[in-house]
Amino acid sequence: MNLPPEQISSLTKKRWMILIFSCLINLCIGSMYAWSSLSAPMAKELDANLSSVFSTANAISFVAMIIGGFLNDKYGPRWIVFTGGVMFGVGMFTSGLAQSVTHLILSYGICLGLGMSFVYGCTISNTIKFFPDKRGMVGGMTTASYGISSVIFAPLADWICSMTNARMTFMILGAIFFVVICAGAFVMKRCPAGFIPEGFVPPELSASKKVADKSPLQMLKAPVFYVMIIMLTCGGTFGLMIISGAKALALDMTLATPAVATLFVSVLCLFNTAGRLVSGALSDKLGRINTLTVAMVMALIGLLVLCVSEATASLLLFAVGVILIGICFGTFMGVFPGFCTDRFGTKYNTINYGIMWIGFSAAGIIGPSILTAVHNATGKYQGAFMIAFAMAVLGLALSVIYRFIAKKIQ
Repeated sequence: MNLPPEQISSLTKKRWMILIFSCLINLCIGSMYAWSSLSAPMAKELDANLSSVFSTANAISFVAMIIGGFLNDKYGPRWIVFTGGVMFGVGMFTSGLAQSVTHLILSYGICLGLGMSFVYGCTISNTIKFFPDKRGMVGGMTTASYGISSVIFAPLADWICSMTNARMTFMILGAIFFVVICAGAFVMKRCPAGFIPEGFVPPELSASKKVADKSPLQMLKAPVFYVMIIMLTCGGTFGLMIISGAKALALDMTLATPAVATLFVSVLCLFNTAGRLVSGALSDKLGRINTLTVAMVMALIGLLVLCVSEATASLLLFAVGVILIGICFGTFMGVFPGFCTDRFGTKYNTINYGIMWIGFSAAGIIGPSILTAVHNATGKYQGAFMIAFAMAVLGLALSVIYRFIAKKIQ
């Protein structure tokens, strides 16, 4: 599709505004991970365990990403993001009215969780289409804004809660997010097929290296898809294992005080965000699979360091291990959107990435479950780290298999 020069010029400028608002919107929806700041006072008020609420939001994320991806590819991102913004804001607001765990599961777990996933898939995949020259960088920026959110909104939620209460905090944040996301949705625009920004000359590729757009069904028939989705599961498992229990790990494995343990949660989040930013741009230079391979090697080192940290109760080694895992997990989150687009094309990339996200959703169950089960059985975490180590080895082996398949395809 050949676009008129004036439209290309306009879109080349407007794409940066779309990127900025995509990052702002992702910053809002990433607040879902500030749940720990609000769940404790609500759990006390309701006299109930609320772990099922957050688990529900995570478990249904891939369903909404697939549905949202289909609708985005068919109708464009504007109304999908708007709808997701309404669901996210309303879900957050009505959580402040909850009188039971069931109510919270419906409002926060389902309504907010579905809204978050509708938005997340659209903002990332649509923005990447506008930047064929900087896919890694844009994937890193949009996922990093999502990742840094809890560092910003967790203390903000704590502050609002200290001034009012948990219920009012839910409602205030819900109203803010409703306005920001729904307003930002009107900046979103579908990227025209074949858009090439001004000043960018696509590299000349041989016919064998050109990427044809693959429909979801065609993607599911490709062996390389299963290599990629298992790689994502491996990378997500060790990352979410550590993220889900960072504070408890610091307290149990070292002599850290509660304040220091809380600090490690922020450190992990910051390096997770840094990993998304740096690796995304780096993958534009080194290649997606090379960047992911480096991340796997770093993860292996990080997991071994954590094993030694538990054996020696070393706070320093724990910090090193957490930083390495944070960077590696961020790398997977930052690189995979562009990786999926590179391999399966741009036409169906929103729904394709939603399907790929099943691997991440699986990791969200596997990682924390292994950590809890091993600790309950042994009283230690080393066994969980070694299982994660084995999965990182599997991921490294799959990166070799990916290269073999990719070379054969070309």
